[in-house]
Amino acid sequence: MASSRKFVALDLLDLPQITPASRIGVAYSGGLDSTVLLHALAQLRAERGFALSALHVHHGLSPNADAWARHCQGVCTAIAVPLRVARVTVVAADKGLEAAARAVRLDAFADFFRDEQLDWLMLAQHRDDQAETILFRLLRGAGSRGLAGMRQQSTQNDLRLWRPLLNTARAELRDWAQACGQNWIEDESNADPRHTRNWLRNDILPRLRERFPALDRVLARSATQLAEDTDLLDALAEIDAQGVIDAKGRIQTAPLAKLPAPRARNLLRHWLAGQGLHLDRARLDDLLRQALAEPDAHPCMQIGHRRLGRNGGVLGWLD
Repeated sequence: MASSRKFVALDLLDLPQITPASRIGVAYSGGLDSTVLLHALAQLRAERGFALSALHVHHGLSPNADAWARHCQGVCTAIAVPLRVARVTVVAADKGLEAAARAVRLDAFADFFRDEQLDWLMLAQHRDDQAETILFRLLRGAGSRGLAGMRQQSTQNDLRLWRPLLNTARAELRDWAQACGQNWIEDESNADPRHTRNWLRNDILPRLRERFPALDRVLARSATQLAEDTDLLDALAEIDAQGVIDAKGRIQTAPLAKLPAPRARNLLRHWLAGQGLHLDRARLDDLLRQALAEPDAHPCMQIGHRRLGRNGGVLGWLD
């Protein structure tokens, strides 16, 4: 296993955040990417002495799901990593099966993070995944925040996620796993071209790489720049918020109206994101229009499971 030290991104091995007192979890599907990450973390644990545990989310969508869970349990037992198997129910909603699966998976992540009192939950997304994510979001009309792709470290509510392999190509992961004799699961659904991400991954991106061999590095570099731009927009929103958002966290519409429209939209987007809510551009424009409607109007807008309304010169939640 010594070759994993040479392979894994050095920042994972050297980051001071991981200490003997750390509690680290890893999302382990049993696929190639998470197999590499799990073994790398197990080696790092031997050096640092931190607590390491793993989570396998059993979606029940494949006839092989039980066999995958048994495989993951066997691997974790062999390297002395405690494994939780979270059995979830996926109900396809308006946004489709993939989105529903992501939602229940994120809930399982949050439960695991809380129950295990983790400092970080490690995810195994890599540079190819980043390219796929950026292209997918571009085709759906995402703005700079969406096109910034995945962050290496991010926080969702109290869930702290870390993607230490995000700058590593999938081909390198495969080379390492094969060289070390690792076995992994191949999810048959990943070959189904009906899913847009699979179509991009298996058909479109390989063609683009033939014409643009540096595609993944270029997209990763663009994502880094857009992430920096997004941070600057967030900083601007914090400045604007000082005169617009009151002590109860509500929007005061009179000072909001004095902001240029792009800054007003940026502030509303930032305010909603702080509550885990996101709107596309059309709905954000509609929200701004309703927020600045005539003084005697009382507009109301459904956002997720909540209702946002204006009463006089104040925009806030109604429930």
